[in-house]
Amino acid sequence: MLTLMQIKNKSAPRLTGLHPVVLAAATALIECCYTFGVPIQITQGLRTIAEQDALYAQGRTKPGSIVTNARGGYSYHNYGLAIDFALLLPNGSSVSWDMARDGDKDRTTDWLEVVQQAKRLGFEWGGDWTSLKDYPHFQMSFGLTLSKLRAGAQPSVQAVKAAYRLINGRAKEEQNLNSDAITIVKVNGAKIADGRLENGVTYVPVRAVAEALGASVGYDSVTRTVEITSGR
Repeated sequence: MLTLMQIKNKSAPRLTGLHPVVLAAATALIECCYTFGVPIQITQGLRTIAEQDALYAQGRTKPGSIVTNARGGYSYHNYGLAIDFALLLPNGSSVSWDMARDGDKDRTTDWLEVVQQAKRLGFEWGGDWTSLKDYPHFQMSFGLTLSKLRAGAQPSVQAVKAAYRLINGRAKEEQNLNSDAITIVKVNGAKIADGRLENGVTYVPVRAVAEALGASVGYDSVTRTVEITSGR
């Protein structure tokens, strides 16, 4: 199981160039999702005009399926105000866009859990659009239309401050609800995972500990039972 820092590093290349508020919200989203057991990876952030035009050509003048109705300059990605995400799978190297997946077995799809957290941080969701829904897409418009952005408008100071207050408030709320502190868990001197200290009890992913000790872990979804088998 990857640590929070390793998960952040996977998204880091796509966070470059984002508006500072969007960067803060995206970082908070990664952290929140990790906390409740649904790790994500940011797959798209700032997109240049040329990249947007190339994407628009797909399914029109170039091979592939149509994935966007936005030409260059007509997407919030072009102004560093949008991100796309995918679910990071347990192997730590693959991602999924399976909206029905319930990897944490809490009877709420992982995708919906991410969307709920993103909205609480102030993101608008492409899945709420009335035409050509974009389910992996989150954006912050700050009340600015694309025509205003093309004309050079920037988010107002008031809008930026309000967004930061919302993000910081959500981050503090999550911290108060979920833990007293994040702890480092080591096996034989090597860090294997981030643990969470709550009311004097340290919680740690059982798979990370078991596999570090040479055991295997199985899960029975019918009985909701975790079974650890010693490797010795």
